[in-house]
Amino acid sequence: MSKTTVTVQELDIRTVVIPIKGRSPLIVNQFSNKAQQMILDGQTGKAKNKKHDLKVPENDYQNSKHISAQGWEGFPAAGFKGAMIRAAKALGMVMTDVRTAFFIQADDELTQLVRIHGDSRMRQDMVRVGMGQADIRFRAEYPEWEVNLIVEFNAGVLSVDQVYQLVKAAGYGSGIGEMRPEKGKFNYGRFVLAQEIKTE
Repeated sequence: MSKTTVTVQELDIRTVVIPIKGRSPLIVNQFSNKAQQMILDGQTGKAKNKKHDLKVPENDYQNSKHISAQGWEGFPAAGFKGAMIRAAKALGMVMTDVRTAFFIQADDELTQLVRIHGDSRMRQDMVRVGMGQADIRFRAEYPEWEVNLIVEFNAGVLSVDQVYQLVKAAGYGSGIGEMRPEKGKFNYGRFVLAQEIKTE
């Protein structure tokens, strides 16, 4: 029986840290444990027919934040990756090819959050839910924010220049968080490469 020799080449995996800075306020809306439990109760027949609990703005504001296992505030790494994947189309790249060519490393592996550097404040918005019913939402907003994006990428597919271009295009047209450009008429959650702030 003949033997076949197979040579497997190592992937050229590299890592780059890209500091970004908010161009517009970032609005976050973590899906609270309470909200998840209410949905689960409804799907499992445990929900009770009762009036809604009274809204407590401070609680809603605090619960909207993404909190790491260490206690700092952040944003899901997947949100940044999603914005970059959507930006690939604007750069003439194939989104399905780009999707597996890079990953955003989280600052907290347990929660998969990237740390936000900046202070939050409570924000109040009128929104439409369900069948157009009006509701008031209290969420966390970061007027000024910064993030150090740690991007791991396959240099055999993407160059470091292309990674920077993806981040830049994502910040310009996709954005992250609630009320971002990609989702409609708002311009929240946009960002720029930190070193380019002074040249805009």
